[in-house]
Amino acid sequence: MSEEQTAQAIEKMSYEEALTALEDIVRQMETGKVKLDEAIDYYERGMLLRRHCEQKLSAARLKIDQITASLNGQAIGFTPRCYGEE
Repeated sequence: MSEEQTAQAIEKMSYEEALTALEDIVRQMETGKVKLDEAIDYYERGMLLRRHCEQKLSAARLKIDQITASLNGQAIGFTPRCYGEE
């Protein structure tokens, strides 16, 4: 799989899927039994996964920041969205 294809596949992952894939890479690397070429490939994929996770967390943080409670308990600063919109 090319680097572009890998990046596109990662882009489609949920946060949880990407985090699990990243954890798998870490476990493989920690064994010390990975050849140099594999280690480089793992590292590149790991960096893409890390960046994807950070972007997902940043988007979630932004959504949470938009939901702030007013004095009377009603949500303000929230823009309703239809289910399934990105």
